[in-house]
Amino acid sequence: MNPLAKLLEAALFASPRPIPATELAALDPESSPAALQAALESLREHYDVDGHGVELVEQGGGWLILTRPEYTEAIERAQMAVRPQRLSAAALESLAIIAYRQPIGRAEIAEIRGVDVGAILKSLVERGLVEVVARGEGLGRPLLYGTTPLFLEQFALRHLEELPRVDELAIALRREPAAL
Repeated sequence: MNPLAKLLEAALFASPRPIPATELAALDPESSPAALQAALESLREHYDVDGHGVELVEQGGGWLILTRPEYTEAIERAQMAVRPQRLSAAALESLAIIAYRQPIGRAEIAEIRGVDVGAILKSLVERGLVEVVARGEGLGRPLLYGTTPLFLEQFALRHLEELPRVDELAIALRREPAAL
């Protein structure tokens, strides 16, 4: 592959959007339009002939490197596991209660929050952030929840002792409105 093709590959790899040929030409102003087109064709052939999992396509008014269609579904499934979805404010509040008071039952969480937390607990369990860690001693032996290793990973904690102390949170929350 020639140096221009390598330069184009780097730019296309780094871009989340199709790059028009005019923008690609600005990468090496000394190259002619014919040289640019030849480099793009060389790059496309490289991906096709050598059996790569990506391909160079012209789409949306520009050029981009895309995953080959036969791998798209598997990659989308994998990205769901890698890229966690954002948590709602209610879910974060419930998660904080669990993190600081674990093991804790659904009724206690609902009492603190003042609303039913069944759906939120289910969501937190499905996301792997919370799990049932024990059964309570009270009537009906309620399930008690605690955080998981994935919780620690998602919040960049080595262990629960790294959570901010409650008094530190109170001070930070009192200062925040004044800073605005």
